[in-house]
Parts: sequence; structure tokens; C-alpha cells
Amino acid sequence: MTQPDKTVNKIPVSVVIICKNEVGQIYKCIQSVITFTDDIVVYDSGSTDGTQQLVTDSGARLIEGEWLGFGLTKKKATEMARYDWILNLDADEIPDAKLKQNLQQISFNDPKIVYRIRFKNFLGNQHLRFGEWGNDKHVRIFNRTQVNWNDASVHESLLLSPQISIETLPGFVLHYTVKNVADYAAKTIRYGLLNAEKYHLTGKRSSVIKIYLAPVFAFIKYYFFFLGFLDGINGLICARMTAYYTFIKYIRLKELHQESQGTEQ
Repeated sequence: MTQPDKTVNKIPVSVVIICKNEVGQIYKCIQSVITFTDDIVVYDSGSTDGTQQLVTDSGARLIEGEWLGFGLTKKKATEMARYDWILNLDADEIPDAKLKQNLQQISFNDPKIVYRIRFKNFLGNQHLRFGEWGNDKHVRIFNRTQVNWNDASVHESLLLSPQISIETLPGFVLHYTVKNVADYAAKTIRYGLLNAEKYHLTGKRSSVIKIYLAPVFAFIKYYFFFLGFLDGINGLICARMTAYYTFIKYIRLKELHQESQGTEQ
């Protein structure tokens, strides 16, 4: 494997990645960050496609462990980092040149600052500029002594106290989120079912309105009001998938409530 240029000064940040079966993605992710950090933690939760060997060959630190849900797994992986400052990435995410340049300018002196990063999301090779994914940004750089993940099984988030200030870092994370429609559909179903379980555990209920109308509203919101139609056929695909995700989430939530009550549909 070709080794990247390592002349850039290293910064006191650990890159933390959780993954499973990401042999087609994770090498590029690791190589994109190895120029600026000497600590890349990859927490693998049971890959069967050779991801572990690729991670080791790429110069990252492989940790293998059980899957605990997104929030708890990210929290556990964060504990394994060498530095308190954390850059969290997924295996299909790559910082662009401008973001890496601006990472070099951070002093990392104030642990009460977190950094929000803008995302460019891709469906296949197309950058989605509009719709649900068009103005995507997340806090991904934080100091673990002040900030960490919640315990959510899906759609996890960082717990930010009122004392934490948020700054936006110039540059983008390039997020190659789905390869094709088949990959997108599989992820849509998976996340819809996981989120239904999350809602059920917190006591949320479904309804006829949520099952039948919420998907329609989701489609209208992202395709028309968020201008998803300007992304062409992929904009239509994204809006329809979001509507389908919403339907799956609420219909499964209804089933879970019925099952918990011992009734039949």
C-alpha cells in the first residue's frame, strides 16, 4: 500500500472510528487523517470481510469489541484514545484539504470549545447540495474531559453542557454515505427499525397520523421546501427514502407496542 506524505506536523488529537465490515471504505479514511495525527483508534465490532487486517496494515490502532449501540460503542471507543481531544469519523468519511489545514490552526488549549464541521454528502458519486443532506453539519471535535456521547442506540449525539461553546471549522468532511440505491434501501430499513426500538424504550407511541401522514410531510419538506428536486433523480430518491424511513419507523413502533401489550395486530 502506498504510504501518504507524513511531513505535516502532528496535532494532539485522536481520530476515533467505529466500524464493521468496511473493507471498501476505511483505508481511504485512515490515509486521509494519518498525515496529522499519530493516534487513530478503530473499534471493530465483528467484521468478517477482512477489515481488521486492513486497519492494522494502514497504521491505525485496532480494538475489537462487542456492539453496544451507536452511543455506547462510540463512548467506549473514545475511552481508548491516547489524547483527550477527539475527532470522531465514520469509515466512509474523509476530511478535505481545507479542513485538515484548519485543524492545524487550532490551539487545543480550551477544553470547553467544540468544533462543528460541515458535511458534503454523496449518493454514489453525486454531491447532494439540497434536500435533507444539503446543509449537513455536526459537532465532531471535542475534549472528552468535558464532552462525550449519550447512550442512544441510534441517532446518538454529544452531551453539551451550557458552558460549552461551539465554533464552526472551515472545510468539509466528504461523506460517501451510500454507494447505490440498494445500499441506501438497506440502511433506510436498518435505521428505521433501530429508531423504532429507541422510541419504544423511551415510551413514545405511534399513531395513524404518524404512520400515514408523517412520511408524506417528510417527502414534501425535503423535496420541495429544501429544494431536493434540484439534485435531480438522486434528490427524488433521497426524499422518497426519507419518507420510507419515517413509515418504517412508525409502523414498527406500533408493532412493538402491540407486542409489549400481548395483542395481535
